[in-house]
Amino acid sequence: MSEESQKLPEINLQSALEALLFIATGPVTPDQLAEVVNLPAEKVEEELRVMSQIYEESRGLRIQFHGGRVQLTTAPEVAPLAEKFLGLDVTARLSRAALEALSIVAYRQPVTRPEIDSIRGVNSDGVMKSLLNKGLVQEVGRAEAPGRPILYGTTAEFLQHFGLDSLQKLPPLEMAESVEKVDAAPLLKE
Repeated sequence: MSEESQKLPEINLQSALEALLFIATGPVTPDQLAEVVNLPAEKVEEELRVMSQIYEESRGLRIQFHGGRVQLTTAPEVAPLAEKFLGLDVTARLSRAALEALSIVAYRQPVTRPEIDSIRGVNSDGVMKSLLNKGLVQEVGRAEAPGRPILYGTTAEFLQHFGLDSLQKLPPLEMAESVEKVDAAPLLKE
């Protein structure tokens, strides 16, 4: 331990993590935070989860988890105030086609563009380029299929745009009525 760190006053772990997340320029790993506070990553992750619950109950901030990284963000309910204060335009609206493709990526990730096209029934080249440019989706790899198509997944910006702190907070996927009402009666007859 360096002489500088020995001279630091005793700090509450939540306060230390909050300060580190506040000054971070982007998402960081729990391992990075654990190294700075000199604790096991599991303890840091546990404390971040506790902090996340506290923030959701009574704060204007949220702790966002995505792709093994964590970030301090503005709570979705205060986003309009933050935009007004900063003089930003209201968050750009997404077209119906963009929302369709984005929801497919969110629920099926990692997913290829041909899979998206198949589900939507139309070509999604332009929509995917738009979502990539907006930073809502990203390339996450290549599929082990002929032509090795690109696999897409959502980004931390996707979570921020929709006011989510993790992909687990996505609403449950409802199947189309026609799929849910499959007539199983003939299968049950002997």
